[in-house]
Amino acid sequence: MALDASPLVELHNLTFGYGDRVILDNISLQIPRGKVTALMGASGGGKTTVLRLIGGQYRAQQGQLLFDGDDVTPMNQTQLYAARRRMGMLFQFGALFADLDVFDNVAFPLREHTNLSEELIRDIVLMKLNAVGLRGARDLRPSDLSGGMARRVALARAIALDPELVMYDEPFAGLDPISLGTAARLIRQLNDTMGLTSVFVSHDLEETFAIADQVIILANGKVAMAGTPDEVKQSTDPLVHQYVNALPDGPVRFHYPGPSVAEDFGVRR
Repeated sequence: MALDASPLVELHNLTFGYGDRVILDNISLQIPRGKVTALMGASGGGKTTVLRLIGGQYRAQQGQLLFDGDDVTPMNQTQLYAARRRMGMLFQFGALFADLDVFDNVAFPLREHTNLSEELIRDIVLMKLNAVGLRGARDLRPSDLSGGMARRVALARAIALDPELVMYDEPFAGLDPISLGTAARLIRQLNDTMGLTSVFVSHDLEETFAIADQVIILANGKVAMAGTPDEVKQSTDPLVHQYVNALPDGPVRFHYPGPSVAEDFGVRR
């Protein structure tokens, strides 16, 4: 049986903004099946917005957002919930339920969306926790966890329903180097062993380039570049070059637009 080579997620001439502020301006991009895709770019460039559009939290104002060939934008609530059950989401900083222990946090989507027996739920939860190295932490509360552990529990919850697509919103933010490396390896390993499609938002160049198959850089409402990590690193595009080399000035300016220095600090008579 031939594998489906079509992209799992496609944006076609999509526009989205808040009021008069356009965040994504007629952009088109693809997220291939079975691969790890990174969304990068300066803060405010629309990376997290793309994740929210995929999940139907936001609706495109123009264009299409296709998930496995179906346009998410016009979906009604029933259709959207069905699509979301095929997605997993790791929120920034985990977003665990503080009043539930680790086991019940991971069990939550299984109890919410399936009719499985508690015995089977127990086995699934322990398997997911084992996959992220935290089977022994099942009885701990979120307040007992380090930042890296909390992120791994949230990842176990995100994959509890065996989704086709897993989205990660800045999974490396606030982590120490050891936890960051562990989180990066988990994203890559789980994607490959479970046959997932992964898309994550990140500002960490080294870890992102080490695990991503495709890097998409968003800037000024557009796709500045999409390619492999090596292609992005070798790009001569001024904006991509500035971002990859962490240069303080270039197409993305250090100073926010405002009055000239002469206007603000001119000699007063």
